[in-house]
Amino acid sequence: MTTSARPWLTPHTHRSLLRERADLMRGESASGGDDPDGIVQERHRRNRIRQIDDILRDAVVGEDPPDDGIAEPGMVLTVRYDDSAAAETFLLGSLDETGQDDLDVYSPDSPLGRALAGAKRGEQRTYRVPNGATVRVTLIDAEPYGRFRRLAR
Repeated sequence: MTTSARPWLTPHTHRSLLRERADLMRGESASGGDDPDGIVQERHRRNRIRQIDDILRDAVVGEDPPDDGIAEPGMVLTVRYDDSAAAETFLLGSLDETGQDDLDVYSPDSPLGRALAGAKRGEQRTYRVPNGATVRVTLIDAEPYGRFRRLAR
């Protein structure tokens, strides 16, 4: 199951993806014909170009969602897991984020991202982790990435 939301990218990530695509386009295969390693590398290069094109085609770049406290792509979420007293803060956005901040990034299509989609402050949600266990998480706060960046400076 995937979300219908368009990929949300920071301006920094958008520029990084454009640079990566340009580098990949310049690196057209120089391997001649039958080299198995060259064929595999060329296939990976073309697949990555297609993946970047798919992300960039529909991406929302740097537009902050409404500051309404609802979890959605482009929001910095603070959550607390039932089995922990500690809170975790992360950006709900593209996994292609390049680490401009000291902020983890979770995809809206991840189990946690899907569970939190549309959650309001104080709301509890559950999701399954790969080992089959169910995890309960509470949304403590949701703020637009741009506001978070301005306050973090």
